[in-house]
Amino acid sequence: MRIQADEAHPDLRAALDHLLAAGGKRIRPTLGLLVGNMLGAPLEKLITLGAAVELLHTATLVHDDLIDGALLRRGMPTLNARWSPPATVLTGDFLFARAAKLAADTDHLPLMKLFADTLAIIVNGELTQMFTSRGLINRDNYFKRIYAKTASLFEMTSRAAAMVSPADDAVIESMRDFGYQIGVAFQIVDDILDFVGEQSSVGKPLGSDLLNGLVTLPAIYYAESNPNDPDVQSLPNGGWTNSENMTRLVDNIRASGAAKLAMREAERHIERALACLNAMDGCAERDALENLARYIVDRKV
Repeated sequence: MRIQADEAHPDLRAALDHLLAAGGKRIRPTLGLLVGNMLGAPLEKLITLGAAVELLHTATLVHDDLIDGALLRRGMPTLNARWSPPATVLTGDFLFARAAKLAADTDHLPLMKLFADTLAIIVNGELTQMFTSRGLINRDNYFKRIYAKTASLFEMTSRAAAMVSPADDAVIESMRDFGYQIGVAFQIVDDILDFVGEQSSVGKPLGSDLLNGLVTLPAIYYAESNPNDPDVQSLPNGGWTNSENMTRLVDNIRASGAAKLAMREAERHIERALACLNAMDGCAERDALENLARYIVDRKV
C-alpha cells in the first residue's frame, strides 16, 4: 500500500503515510486472506487483493470525511482537517486509481469487473444517502444504505478471494454470503457504538450520525417504540438540524433498550454467516473466520 505513492507528489506520499498511520483493524484484507487461504488461492494474489480493498476503503473514508465535515477519524485528524477540500478530493481520487491498479494486478478479469461494480455501488449509496436519506426513519432505506456503505465491500472481498481460488460456484456463493452477513453486522455494531461507545475509543463524537441526519438502527428501534416523541416526529421535517433537540434524542436512545435490540439483529446476521462455513473443511483459517465473525459482535470499538 505504501509504495503506491512512491512516484507521486511528496504531499501525496505524506498524505498516504498519515492515513495509514491512523491504523484501523484491516478487517477487510484479513477477511480476504483467510477466505483465500482456506480455499487454496495463490498468496500473492490475495496480498494484492487485500491491498486493493484496503486502499479502496481508505479512499472512501477520505471522501466521506470531507462530505461529512468530520475532523477526527480513529482519534486522529482527518485529511480534510489539515488540507483544503480540493487537495482532499484529489488525494481520494489518487487512492481510487491506485486501488484499481492493484485490482488489475491480480490479472483476473472477473475480479476487476467486480471491483468496479462495488465502487459504483458505494458511490451510488453515498449519493442516495446525501439526497434522500436525511431524517428518514425507514428500515428498508437503512439496510440499503449499509449494504452500499459497508456490506458491499465485505461481500466483494470474500467473493473475490474465493474467485481466485480453485473453488466451485457454490463455494464462491457461500463466501459471498458470508462476507455480506458479517458486513451488515459490522455496520450495525458501528451504528450501535455511535450511541453507546466511549468517545475516546470510537474516535468521533457520539451520536454523530443522528446529528448529521442519518437515522441508524438503534434510532429506528427507539422511534418505533416512541412514535410520539417530539424529537422523533421532527426528524422527517429537518429536526436533525437542531443540535439541542438531537442531543436530547441521543441521550434518550442511549437510556433506552434500542441498542440491545439492534445488537440482537447484528447477532442474527452473524449466525447466518457462521452457517455459511458449515460445509467448509476444518482448518485454522475456517476457525479464524468463525472467530472473526464472533469478534464483530463482541468488539467495543
